[in-house]
Amino acid sequence: MKLASFRFNIPQELIASYPLPNRDDSRMMVVHRKEQKIEHVMFKDILNYFNAGDVFVFNNTKVFNARMYGNKEKTGAKIEVFLLRELNKEMRLWDVLVDPARKIRVGNKLYFGDDDLLVAEVVDNTTSRGRTIRFLFDGNDEQLWETIQTLGEPPVPKYINRPIEPIDHERFQTIFAKHIGAVAAPNAGLHFNKQMMIKMEIKGIKHTELTLHSGLGSFRPVEVEDLTKHKMDSESFNIPEDCSRVVNEALDAKKRVCAIGATTMRAMESSISAYNKLKIGEGWTDKFIFPPYKFNVCDSMLTNFHHQESTLLMLLAAYMGYDFTMECYQIAMKEKYRFLCYGDAMLVI
Repeated sequence: MKLASFRFNIPQELIASYPLPNRDDSRMMVVHRKEQKIEHVMFKDILNYFNAGDVFVFNNTKVFNARMYGNKEKTGAKIEVFLLRELNKEMRLWDVLVDPARKIRVGNKLYFGDDDLLVAEVVDNTTSRGRTIRFLFDGNDEQLWETIQTLGEPPVPKYINRPIEPIDHERFQTIFAKHIGAVAAPNAGLHFNKQMMIKMEIKGIKHTELTLHSGLGSFRPVEVEDLTKHKMDSESFNIPEDCSRVVNEALDAKKRVCAIGATTMRAMESSISAYNKLKIGEGWTDKFIFPPYKFNVCDSMLTNFHHQESTLLMLLAAYMGYDFTMECYQIAMKEKYRFLCYGDAMLVI
């Protein structure tokens, strides 16, 4: 497949700038893959498509305040530093993106916060925009994380095109976020609230959790026309024993397993046994899923409406079939669905 196959324009007015008042207020397109049938319902209706014993698999990664603004030594130039991941805890080394990149060189110091509360030194140029920095910080690791959380802001995507507001601190995070490390929220999980979880329990629908820390792999643009040449950035994942057991028991009982989000699907497809069961696993995945691809575990998934040319859209096309995916996206635009992280949902069954 070629990159151009995933090129289209999303009208600006369809990009959701704010979350809706309640997490479960979103609309939902229900896509029946085999019948190639589409329904238009509300997210609140999602449980109508599942039965007792079916399983929802959530990504419990926790987003941290990864976007920081500092000043360069001597010149005082304002620099945006986007923290991607911690490379070495003892040495306090971080992989980051900087903007504007042309102003930053190895050896430069960056100062953050009033009274220069946090100082970092650039120690390596890793890419044209990326850098490795070392925080010069005397406290322990927990105190460093607290300082980053205090000085940084939620890494809401720039296509939102507005200043960060208090609502983003709550709503750019799922209600089941536990393990800190993501720089992008697992969008599909944002629709769930406590009331929905209670309704799931009452109906007998099970849920389990894994972790994939969404990073550059999820949102770096594809820059090659031949998709086989694209290299995904690695992201950390963990599939615990409980998740493996619950999913495999559902598969043995012929129950439905639904991946809540493309990151959840990627994590599961990165840890498959020879018998097409979900394995316990922990490590890094650079798995890039695009058409054609045979999925191994989930017979359903919940997702949002993604950017053109994104790896998330390519995974969806592999799951639904390319032509049907593009047809659904054209219908979504015609029906005025809300796109991207704060937008509406798509259930694929």
